[in-house]
Amino acid sequence: MTIDLLAFGAHPDDAELGAAGTLIRAARAGSRTAIVTLTRGEMGPRGDADARAAEFDAAAAALGLVHHAMLGLPDGSLACDAGSREAVVRVLRDLRPAVVLAPYWDDRHPDHAAASRIVQEAVFLAGLARLDTGQAPHRPGEIVYYMSAWEFEPSFVVDISEHFERKQAALRCYASQLHNPDRRTSEPGTLISSEHYWQLLAARAAHYGRLIGKAYGEPFRIRGLVELGDLVAAFGGRTF
Repeated sequence: MTIDLLAFGAHPDDAELGAAGTLIRAARAGSRTAIVTLTRGEMGPRGDADARAAEFDAAAAALGLVHHAMLGLPDGSLACDAGSREAVVRVLRDLRPAVVLAPYWDDRHPDHAAASRIVQEAVFLAGLARLDTGQAPHRPGEIVYYMSAWEFEPSFVVDISEHFERKQAALRCYASQLHNPDRRTSEPGTLISSEHYWQLLAARAAHYGRLIGKAYGEPFRIRGLVELGDLVAAFGGRTF
């Protein structure tokens, strides 16, 4: 299998929160998209591993993914060790993505930061021919980092204006995690389970959309610079 855009998350819902609009836009343009989570999210205070797996399946369908999987690494104690790196190397060599999405390397949740480091190192290692996993080497063209809790100065912003409502619909698949007025539970509340969090998501998307003259946007960062060859093609159509 060959994937064009492969997003990694530490937990189910991570990649969707940060990059669902971009994944939807890519899929609707004909790209083959996928999400792989490093854990099953079993340590979260809401829902359980089975419920989160079912939600992940539903969100994958809503996003139009051609592949989604959970690696089953330990939630709450992700570490950039040899076993974790090899698990991701095997995914990269199996799916052979052109571009990888990963959580930003600095975040309040230690699993997010660990997942970012695991993916970064695995992308390099996956291209080493002498690292034998029984698979052909493969190194994606770029690692692109999406925003989680902590903000950063983006390298670029993707216009998701036409896909923002579909992103919200995909996120509603995570009924155990995000605010759902129809779900009655005694489980503890979290930041993302609050009703206010939906407003925060919309405000962030509107803010970054405004910066590119669009209604809604998703910010991303890379290590390095983006090359442009044609300034007229890149900027000539801007009207703000």
